[in-house]
Amino acid sequence: MANLPLHGTLSDEQLEVQEEAGVLVQNDKIERVDSYQTLLAEAKRQGYSLQEIEQPMVLMPGLIDAHTHICFAGSRARDYSLRVSGKSYLEIARSGGGILDTVRKTRQATREELVQLLKKRALRHLSEGVTTCEVKSGYGLTVADELKMLQVIQEADNELPLDLIPTCLAAHMCPPEFGSSHEYLNYLLQELLPVVREQQLAQRIDIFIEETAFSEAEALAYLQKAQAMGFAVTVHADQFSTGGSKVAAEVKACSADHLEASGVPEIELMAEAGVVGVVLPGASVGLGMHYAPARKMLDGGICVAIASDWNPGSAPMGDLLVQAALLGAAEKLTIAETLAGITFRAAHALRLTDRGTLATGQLADMIAFPAETYQEILYHQGKLKPTIIWKEGKRVL
Repeated sequence: MANLPLHGTLSDEQLEVQEEAGVLVQNDKIERVDSYQTLLAEAKRQGYSLQEIEQPMVLMPGLIDAHTHICFAGSRARDYSLRVSGKSYLEIARSGGGILDTVRKTRQATREELVQLLKKRALRHLSEGVTTCEVKSGYGLTVADELKMLQVIQEADNELPLDLIPTCLAAHMCPPEFGSSHEYLNYLLQELLPVVREQQLAQRIDIFIEETAFSEAEALAYLQKAQAMGFAVTVHADQFSTGGSKVAAEVKACSADHLEASGVPEIELMAEAGVVGVVLPGASVGLGMHYAPARKMLDGGICVAIASDWNPGSAPMGDLLVQAALLGAAEKLTIAETLAGITFRAAHALRLTDRGTLATGQLADMIAFPAETYQEILYHQGKLKPTIIWKEGKRVL
């Protein structure tokens, strides 16, 4: 994946595939990728330890999930039953279900309970090849509860072999304790974000722009103030209606995520601003709605990442590889475009430059599939999982 462009379309012919290859790892980074026999001789001379794999396998960079909500308590199975009975996501939210239902359960959970729940989900992700996972807060919606969530993410990150990248999504929606969205966002800017910055609990800020959450004008002012405080920003954009991508382009956000409602004007705005489009097929599957227009986005020159959106409401499946394979089949993405979307392009959405490819100087985050060719990985539509996983050069599965 090392020599592919960040933006736009990719053909499978552009993929660099090395046959009978080896990887030389020094400490936690890749020192060299070359033919196995060449590296074997060098390793023996220098006294390196060897991990030899004799069966045919395909090695690729560890997967990167750039958008999840896996720090939460409770279940939203009732919401799902209502949804498949015909109720819309917005109708369920208005009737007391949706995000606020998870907020109530997450507030009631202890920090220790949330740590164990998060670790369980993160370890499942790791077992399926995800070596870097973004995790959002946003089910607290008070200063104390949002800080609790971010501290839980930090604690789990310190205890797990995979990397958890925290994002403060306190602007998920306006909680019932506040009379207006404007009042709540000011509360976050004055009371929460300075503490998040001081305690180094997150470097990234997110906001949900939608009818049941925050308006474009509110989001724009909030994001600009967060940027002035030194935060990187991303946006939940264009899930049910357009407008969020325009805000993302105006503030030159790292990414605009969801984008199911985006059309040509929105794609052009994002492409011009260099905003990564993070598409979330898990939400489309969970809500029974169309996918984001990934094919049009790639054709329009956007860097497209694919993430799971693993959350208790709209995307409870959480299997990144399955979702990427389904999206690729539906949107007619090449294998190269799909794999790029869950490796180095996902790293770019998180502004991580040290992972996502197998190249000198990169973290030795690697996964090996029991397959003869790389096409097998997506051909099985996510059912073929990696059987060997390395995180920073250490074998963890």
